[in-house]
Parts: sequence; C-alpha cells; structure tokens
Amino acid sequence: MKKLEALVIGATGATGQQLVTCLLEDTAFSKVTVFVRRTPNLNHKKLIVNEIEFSRLEAYTDVIKGDVLFSCLGTTLKKAGSKDKQYLVDYAYQLEFAKIASKNKVSQYALVSSIGANKNSFFFYPKIKGELEEAVKKLPFKTIHIFQPPTLIRQKELMRTGEKIAIKIFKVLNSIGILKPQRPLPVSTLAELMINKIKENKKAEIKTFIPYRECVF
Repeated sequence: MKKLEALVIGATGATGQQLVTCLLEDTAFSKVTVFVRRTPNLNHKKLIVNEIEFSRLEAYTDVIKGDVLFSCLGTTLKKAGSKDKQYLVDYAYQLEFAKIASKNKVSQYALVSSIGANKNSFFFYPKIKGELEEAVKKLPFKTIHIFQPPTLIRQKELMRTGEKIAIKIFKVLNSIGILKPQRPLPVSTLAELMINKIKENKKAEIKTFIPYRECVF
C-alpha cells in the first residue's frame, strides 16, 4: 500500500498538535508537512515545517503538495480581536489553502468544523463554519471528510477557563442522560478518528462525521 504524504494547517493548535503527533507515529504516512506562523517545538525525520504568512498563500503554491490535507486552523473572537479577523482565520485562509491544494491534485481533504455548523445560523461562529463547509464541498478533491466535534478537551496547558467550566457542566448533564451528543471530546480521539477515516477510505465521497456517532469515549 502506498504511503501517504500529509499536509497540516493549524498544526500548533490543540487538535493540530495532537494530529501531527499521531501522523508522525503512524507508519501509513511517509511525510508530514506543516504550515505554520511559528515553528513548533518538535523534531522528527518525517516532519517538514514551512513558516508562512497566511495572507500570502499564493506565494507557497509550489510546496502545497501531497496526498491529504488536514485543515485544523481556527481561532476565537477574543483571540482574533474582531469578527473580521476571525473570519480570515476560520474561513478565508482555510478556503484559499484548500483551493490551492485541490489545484495541486491533493486528493483527500479533512476539515475540523464544529457541531452545529450551519451557513444559515443567526450566530456568527456556526455560520462561518457552515459557510466554509459548503464552500469546500465544491472543490475538486476526490474525498472530503468534515468533522463536527463538540466542545474539545484540550491539552491541560491549552485549556481556557471557560472551557474547563463548560466541560464540568456537560459532564454533569451527560451523567444523567442530557445533551449526550454534545459530550466533550478529547482532541486525541478526534485526531485518531480523522486519521482512521482517511486510511479506511477507498472511494470518492463527501461525508460529514459527528464524533458522538463514530467514537466510544
């Protein structure tokens, strides 16, 4: 079986960090190329790091090549500073990168979206996630896998106070059978699911995965 070359954006975030670690350990992947704004503290013989400016993606067309693109890029309104800046990260940069990858014959695409993503949503975050989902579905990838995770259980050093509180509340509610589809999901479980679905895939498809229905956690 041909080994795969993976491309990753969002490699320094919680999901991206875990995903890259798993990809580097997985013998099905021969090379892992990450595109980052700052170099991660990670060394591996399979790892290639490209420091880039996401506002100038056309300048990196020649290195956006491989078999599968994992798109884990994302931010929060507080971190971005405005809705316009969040839109750039959560929509514009990801879509532009995906367009370049598809033109360069990258055949598989895996996107981390969000539970409740809906282009018609009244709320800003699920609206832009839904808009991105609809936009990437039109690109000429052979396979498009979209993952809609609930609140994520991140690495301890990356957990925000609000997330810690939300996770505790969800755990209490889940224990009595309430909101089980929104049960907090460890980033390690999400990363493994993404990789497994790519490795299992044998056909052209556009499919959305809701981890609650796919995983035991």
